[in-house]
Amino acid sequence: MHGVRPEPAAKARAAVPSAAPERDFASASLPRHLARGALGFGLVGGAIALVPVAGPVALLAAPLALIAFRGCPTCWMVGLAQTVSRGRLERRCEDGVCTLARPSPAAAAQE
Repeated sequence: MHGVRPEPAAKARAAVPSAAPERDFASASLPRHLARGALGFGLVGGAIALVPVAGPVALLAAPLALIAFRGCPTCWMVGLAQTVSRGRLERRCEDGVCTLARPSPAAAAQE
């Protein structure tokens, strides 16, 4: 018997880059990202807390939080993880299998 050969379609998929662009929600620095989060959560909390005082008009502050979050609170959380891990992990894809690994010292020295 011969060894198992990868099917041609699998090789073609590995060679073609993904059509979907990767989203990057990270900020330039952790303090900047945390400030955006504080602003976003403050706007949402303030909008809800001010409803008894200012009425439904107070809810107009909530859409501003989406700008601070760059989408939604989940997007902000993904960005927090990206900001914290930036430079500590890198994605490597070989033979159609992608993994996360620590960057090599040579690659870190070039940056």
